[in-house]
Amino acid sequence: MIVNRKKSLCLIVLLSLLLLLAACGDNDTGNTENQESGSASEKESDESLDVDKGLLNVEVTLPPNFFESEEKDVATIIEEAEAEEGIKEVTQNSDGTLTYKMSKSKHKEMMEEMESEISTTIEDMVTSEDYVSIQDVKASKSFSEFTMVVDREGYENSFDGFAALTLGMSGMLYQLFDGASPDDYNVTISLEDAATGEVFDTVNYPEALEEAEEATE
Repeated sequence: MIVNRKKSLCLIVLLSLLLLLAACGDNDTGNTENQESGSASEKESDESLDVDKGLLNVEVTLPPNFFESEEKDVATIIEEAEAEEGIKEVTQNSDGTLTYKMSKSKHKEMMEEMESEISTTIEDMVTSEDYVSIQDVKASKSFSEFTMVVDREGYENSFDGFAALTLGMSGMLYQLFDGASPDDYNVTISLEDAATGEVFDTVNYPEALEEAEEATE
């Protein structure tokens, strides 16, 4: 069914990003001085990623929920990660998080791979027969903002909203691995009517996920 295909695409995108990053523990080298001056309290959260960028290495701390879908124990995850070239050490912390220490070159490589994954996802959305209402997708450089240009009637009468979910999750992952604070990272999806140019709806993440979780409780 078309719903299952769309759900599968979302899962494939998210799992590919998670596996890519869990294998090599990732983070971007954006602004080193700003990262080093950040307070420890801003970098500690079970719902976020802790990024500590030194002169030669990058440290990334992944929360436990990033490994819940892995059918492996922590020891195996650590062993496989440390086998990767560029990953120097993986430490399990008392709160269940894992801290990856990697070279800056490895970190840069991983961020570039993430960018490529998201770009490919966007291209697939525009060209895929699964998302017939989507005519174009525009993204900001930081992947914090996306504009989906759609046939409004077709969009509202289909399951193409799964595309917004995929973009929101991808953008959040990218920002967190890029060192965004858990207090200020945000992804905005704007829905633009291809016929009129009007933005008829916006979706914000992670708020949309929190609302969906509350609705199911």
